[in-house]
Amino acid sequence: MRLLWALAVATCGLTIAPATASAVPGICPPICDSIPDSAWIAPTAVPLDEIYHWPALAGLAVRAPAPRFTFEEMCASPPLIGDARDYAVAARATVTNPPGQWQLRVQVIHWRGPTAQFGPTATQALDLARARLRDCQVTAPLASPSITTSDPFRLAAVISVPGQRVVHQYLFAYASSSTVVELAMWSTLPPLVPWSAAPDAQVFDAMAAPLCDAYIGSCR
Repeated sequence: MRLLWALAVATCGLTIAPATASAVPGICPPICDSIPDSAWIAPTAVPLDEIYHWPALAGLAVRAPAPRFTFEEMCASPPLIGDARDYAVAARATVTNPPGQWQLRVQVIHWRGPTAQFGPTATQALDLARARLRDCQVTAPLASPSITTSDPFRLAAVISVPGQRVVHQYLFAYASSSTVVELAMWSTLPPLVPWSAAPDAQVFDAMAAPLCDAYIGSCR
């Protein structure tokens, strides 16, 4: 088994970004000042797991002060004054691969406090992301965004820059726990591994499922 794993890593060139902080065991409450290790999407539910065999993300998680979404870099979205993400608790897990292979980033962003107050903050963060994504060609004329899912709690899109890079972006707002989850995957063009993923709804369900266990009382 170890030999097979070593061969798989050598073949795919998969490398794991080193963590600077360990995963935080527990649930919220009482552990609300860090992202609980139970909040992360199962690696087998991440697109292309049949190729990359993604590792458990909690073990890769590092703190992410003032987190930003992956598409904002590609769209050259300008900074926002008073961005609510600046005072959120957030963690990021990243798996990097060589050019032409798919990269993975997952972020969990949580606002501490009463959900009656901060649940709307999570959905407003998603609404703002939707508006910034729709402005992508204004701030980055070469980028070509295509929204595949858009509703009050879910946003999925494909953003590409011809001859450079393509990003598959998923954002899920879970108002019942004042949380936003990002899953993003990208590759330089052309990708060496063809894109293949479950329908958006299935990916979103997998992103949402761990939050019921991580944030007590959020699924009543």
